[in-house]
Amino acid sequence: MIASLPMYDLPDCRDANDRYWALIRDGLRSAGVSAPDAITRGMPDLMQHWQQPDLVLSQTCGFPFRAVLHGKVTLVATPDYGLEGCPPGYYQSVFIARHDDPRRALADFRPARFAYNDALSQSGWAAPQNHAAHLGFQFTPVIKTGGHALSARAVLDGQADLAAVDAMTWRLLQRNDPGMAALKVVDRTEPTPCLPYIAASGGTPKVTFDAIAAAILALAPVDRAALGLRRILYIPAMAYLAVPIPAAPDQFVH
Repeated sequence: MIASLPMYDLPDCRDANDRYWALIRDGLRSAGVSAPDAITRGMPDLMQHWQQPDLVLSQTCGFPFRAVLHGKVTLVATPDYGLEGCPPGYYQSVFIARHDDPRRALADFRPARFAYNDALSQSGWAAPQNHAAHLGFQFTPVIKTGGHALSARAVLDGQADLAAVDAMTWRLLQRNDPGMAALKVVDRTEPTPCLPYIAASGGTPKVTFDAIAAAILALAPVDRAALGLRRILYIPAMAYLAVPIPAAPDQFVH
């Protein structure tokens, strides 16, 4: 059996994530569900990991869920991080640029060098492109970074002018990296359902939901604060599937 919590596992969250998983694990075992002792880290291929038949629990992104994983995994729950300006269980992308960039409105960044973390990222690719489309343009991708922190660093280092990171990641980056003070928020996207917890197809979603809910309540306040967790709730798959899918980065002409 395998499990992971890969989405917000920054260095200052790892110990809290380990304790969070231990509570979930013990709750599952007390309900008669087998669960691994520890979460797995460093998976070379998350998409493959998420589709393993012995996946007890993981967290994915809304875009891969609707584009690839729906029908192949069990949707278990959605965490609520209490993000400002978002309904419970929702999040949004934050557009970031350097403070010394004179551009203020997002439309001013139409010709900007745009950094994105991954083509299947809701917050780093789909949400910013959908947001721009409502304003009548699209961002031309310039740099694929492989991660939100790397996208922020690309902007800081001048490799890109603009990037979009999810609001929870932005909260963690500001907490972890003093260099983020050199970045400004230009705009925010409309909220979409937050990164869902999933399990292998044919799992026990109700039992797992209850184990997660109990684990959040049992977390020490310092761990709950570190992870930003308020509670979990169930957001139907249709809410994820309703979010538009933009053109892929390789469909853009540089």
